[in-house]
Amino acid sequence: MRKVLSIVILFSVSIIVVNGQSRAELEEMRKKNLQEIEYVDRMLKSTSSQKSENLNELRVIGKKLGLRERLINEYGQEINLLEYRISLNNLAIEMLEQDLNDLKTEYANSIISAYKASKGTPAVAFILSSADLNQGYKRLKYIQQVARYRRNETETIEALYNEMQSTRERLERDRKNVNELKSKEIRQKQMLSEEQNRKERLITNLSRKEKQLKQELDEKRRVARQIEKEIERLIEEERKKSDKVPMSSEMKLIGDSFGENRGRLPWPVERGIVTGHFGLQPHPVLKNVTEDNIGIEITSGGATKARSVFKGEVVRVFAISGANMAVIIRHGKYLTVYQNLVNVKVKAGDSIATGQELGDVYLDNGDGRKSVLKFMVYEEKKKLDPEQWLTKK
Repeated sequence: MRKVLSIVILFSVSIIVVNGQSRAELEEMRKKNLQEIEYVDRMLKSTSSQKSENLNELRVIGKKLGLRERLINEYGQEINLLEYRISLNNLAIEMLEQDLNDLKTEYANSIISAYKASKGTPAVAFILSSADLNQGYKRLKYIQQVARYRRNETETIEALYNEMQSTRERLERDRKNVNELKSKEIRQKQMLSEEQNRKERLITNLSRKEKQLKQELDEKRRVARQIEKEIERLIEEERKKSDKVPMSSEMKLIGDSFGENRGRLPWPVERGIVTGHFGLQPHPVLKNVTEDNIGIEITSGGATKARSVFKGEVVRVFAISGANMAVIIRHGKYLTVYQNLVNVKVKAGDSIATGQELGDVYLDNGDGRKSVLKFMVYEEKKKLDPEQWLTKK
């Protein structure tokens, strides 16, 4: 029965590797990626009617390409897992068939041996022909043991046969799933190729607007400098205040709690995609030009509300020429900045709860009704990467 035990172990490994957490995670990730791709598709379709060509459009397409590539990779991983289980199940069927044949042979031999041993004598006669009562009792126990062994062998043979049939059914399901996944993978690769061509065409068209792109980059740097100056002014003002009145114990606790929630903060908008990342980034069109982003840009489709990612206190609400409004919220020693807002609903001194609405993100009707929130995180004057603080989608 060592082969039967091996089959049980082998099949258990197959279930853990494929049907357990790994495959469930892949399916969940694939589902989320498809939802994100559909969301980005809707944004791009609303823009295509206006034939808008700008950097944000290019970044949205780039985000979609990244999602598509990740989706293709997940299809590949799931195919590999299923193919691995198919190979294990093929091996399991071979071992089950061998075990089943061996058991049938052993069972047939035991029947023949028992018949030869009794020489065709009925069981009752075999017992009654005993020399004494003790021998009769032993012969009775022997007959019972033989019957129990045969019954167990029959049950084992039946169980092995059923397991073999179940394994064959799983094998067929896996083969069908692999074929379906491969078809989807091929379709996704075709769509990826089409989107890459669209991106290249847009880059070519935008590269003809080099002067405009440089002006936009200069404007972005101007806005960043203004925000940084406001942060520096704010820090300096509060430093002077703290010489007289130190930070309250409540605000210190908020700061400690904010720091403990790194990677778990809610997003500052209900839904959106990151189209501009933190730090030094290569310009998507201009060659040998980099952007030094002090925060991230989150693009959403349609009207969007900006929300505080954590409880705190509004310490600044100010306008930026040509870039709408910005709100700065203090969370102990941390600051969060929400820029490109209109219809701001808060003012300096307001206590803010997590998720509280701050205002509307400016809706650009000329860019397919997209809203782009500029979001920043500071530890006093130190710029931090906001994506490392927000919960993973």
